[in-house]
Amino acid sequence: MVTSSRGGQAGADRAEWLQKARAYLSNADPVLAEVIAGRPDFDPRRWMTELPPMDLFGALLFQIVGQQLSVAATRRTLARIEARFGDRLPSPADVLGTDPARFRDAGLSWRKISTLHELAERMSDGRLDPEVLATLADDELISALTEIPGIGLWTAQGALIIALGREDVVLPGDLALRKAVRATYQLDHLPTEEEVLAIAEKWRPYRSLATAYLFSAAFEQAQGATTEGITRIR
Repeated sequence: MVTSSRGGQAGADRAEWLQKARAYLSNADPVLAEVIAGRPDFDPRRWMTELPPMDLFGALLFQIVGQQLSVAATRRTLARIEARFGDRLPSPADVLGTDPARFRDAGLSWRKISTLHELAERMSDGRLDPEVLATLADDELISALTEIPGIGLWTAQGALIIALGREDVVLPGDLALRKAVRATYQLDHLPTEEEVLAIAEKWRPYRSLATAYLFSAAFEQAQGATTEGITRIR
């Protein structure tokens, strides 16, 4: 998931890419083909329009904030951080020049603050150059980022999708994705990370798009269950 972001493509180019990727995935995986066919207007990057603009540092900050949190809690914490920096995300220099207690007051744990500070230091002193990082292959980039304590595979992989638009990233450790795979493929158990990767192998080189479809299906199912529950209560 290639250094340029698919989200920044011209409309015609992006539509052509999506059509090609959808056709490939539909031919490669009959189960996923049904998910794709049921969502003809699905835009895998639409949800990102609800987020503030993010470079690689911002995307990593977003991922760090979101560790072990729901999407709603993550966005609330992110909003409190933005409010402390003039309604924008802080840069590495901002982080290094800010009293860590301000991040604690915004809802970050001391462990996350330490991770964020270490990331900011490395991006400020040249050990991690965003321009160089953007040229690296996925595995090399993930390896460089996960050297920082507190940044694991999930955090790095999410940042690759959000900031760099990498097309072939899958998050096998994401609980929501594992649940989506269980529901979509009608498994009788929650798949392990290895099982998710095995299923996802047929999605190459469009694993990011396939993952986005499964997240969308899971979200729709959750909404439907909530609505049904409310109806029953009434």
